[in-house]
Amino acid sequence: MPFKFLHDAPPFLFFTGKGGVGKTSLACATAVRLADAGKKVLLVSTDPASNVGQVFNQPIGHQIVAIVQVPRLSALEVDPMAAAQAYRDRVLDPVRDSMPAEIVQSIEEQLSGSCTTEIAAFDEFTGLLTNPALRSDFDHIVFDTAPTGHTIRMLELPGAWSGYLQNNPDAAANLGPLVGLEKKQSQYADAVKALADPAQTRLVLVARAQLSTLEEASHTHDELYAIGLRSQYLVINGVLPQQAAEGDPLATAILEREQRALAQLPAKLATLPQDRLPLKPFNLMGVQALRMLLGEQSDGPLETLHDLPETTFPTLSELIDGLSAGGRGLVMMMGKGGVGKTTVAAAVAVALAQRGHQVHLSTSDPAAHLSYTLDGTLDNLSVSRIDPKVETEKYRQFVLENHGKGLDAEGLAVLEEDLRSPCTEEIAVFQAFSRIIKQADQHFVIMDTAPTGHTLLLLDATGAYHRDMVRQMGKPGEQVITPMTQLQDPEKTKVIIVTLAETTPVLEAANLQDDLRRAGIEPWAWVINGSLAAARPASPFLVTRANRELPLIAEVRDRYAKRFAVVPLQAQEPVGIDLLGRMAAH
Repeated sequence: MPFKFLHDAPPFLFFTGKGGVGKTSLACATAVRLADAGKKVLLVSTDPASNVGQVFNQPIGHQIVAIVQVPRLSALEVDPMAAAQAYRDRVLDPVRDSMPAEIVQSIEEQLSGSCTTEIAAFDEFTGLLTNPALRSDFDHIVFDTAPTGHTIRMLELPGAWSGYLQNNPDAAANLGPLVGLEKKQSQYADAVKALADPAQTRLVLVARAQLSTLEEASHTHDELYAIGLRSQYLVINGVLPQQAAEGDPLATAILEREQRALAQLPAKLATLPQDRLPLKPFNLMGVQALRMLLGEQSDGPLETLHDLPETTFPTLSELIDGLSAGGRGLVMMMGKGGVGKTTVAAAVAVALAQRGHQVHLSTSDPAAHLSYTLDGTLDNLSVSRIDPKVETEKYRQFVLENHGKGLDAEGLAVLEEDLRSPCTEEIAVFQAFSRIIKQADQHFVIMDTAPTGHTLLLLDATGAYHRDMVRQMGKPGEQVITPMTQLQDPEKTKVIIVTLAETTPVLEAANLQDDLRRAGIEPWAWVINGSLAAARPASPFLVTRANRELPLIAEVRDRYAKRFAVVPLQAQEPVGIDLLGRMAAH
């Protein structure tokens, strides 16, 4: 096999990186390639926004199923919600008949938050790493992981929980979501060993030829190296072929931008075994396309004529006009990783500030780099980031200073140990989120959120908090104001779903819209970002890709969005106040 990341592949292959770099396509193509070579392969997605089933055009879900079109390949999508329910059932079923109903209900409430969901998904993950039956059934297990920040969190958890339970043998009996975890300590220790063993585990960092994603891949390399995952490979995916740029200013600008980024490859990444994969003119959906990604076959004929409609696309500037008219409020950008939420959020914030509004721009995405995107300051615009580690430490100090007063040494030690639980992070991040959205009563708050699945977990925490507040404080006929109340009020909150004109992002955005509606939150608008069709390229390679976007743009317009905007792919990466302002003007 010509690819370095596939040479002498160990049993476990992890694909991770910033959202939108092609992890799923590459993981699926790798699984197909290994199966075609005669290996028995299990493909596992740990991304809450998984779309592996869409890639193979068959339902997969939370149980191992055979991939119909590929002999020797099976797949599994770890569903965090299903895992959480199974975890709750494991804890509650043995005690339902032996405990009073109110105690069972209390335990169930403790197990309703997103911390339980994280523990349950992690429990499934470590089980896959340590299950001897799976190891005997499959030659390789290929993991398509959640976007970077959350993957690091997942890979840190075996050590975090193992160490926490070892130091606090009574914790699992006292801490709600941890009930029953003490039985899994040996499983977690085995998972830590498997992750750190190069003969068992290889981590493939996936990036694009962009400065921001390469910088993030470098940070990921350092963080995962620090927790023992030292067998790392780099794949730079979707590099524009040289011949695609002939006679096209847009394609030439993209090619030059990518070549500059590759020339400035961070030093840590430059030492890794590296592969570069060219961009394809077609969507990577279906087995044939996956085989072409890592194969020698031709890409097929290119097109030279645009299939563009006569009418022009609605612009981001028109959406911003609608926001500006309200004068204030919370604007939440949501969507799959890699669709450009951070850039769109920054462009909207800059445009509103330039129109004279007071604007606070914040992110809850652990992988976001707002300072890089803005690259400057602007009157009326303030910026913040909800950093989970910083917020957790602030929360710990607050609890110790307020609830630790008057405790003796033993009581203080117990409180400190409780605050070392990984669940503390959920509470801390939620409190920071709640503080920021309160500001929307005075001015604009633009929230750049974490990728879809993890944002839903945050909203789930918000909903659990809402239910708890109503139960504890509400009186008949009295409305309790909580963060969820604000998110459900269309006068106070406008959710903008950001997507790309590609099959998978549009399907995931539609699923996100369904989830939000079930939570009583109605999306205000959609933004289709980075559109080649709207940029009107001349290169046959890019024209071919642009024509594939048009049915998807029409689908968003006709089936999903009450209002929408299409943002053209920018010749220059939209970094800095001036370029963001220019992007918002289109």
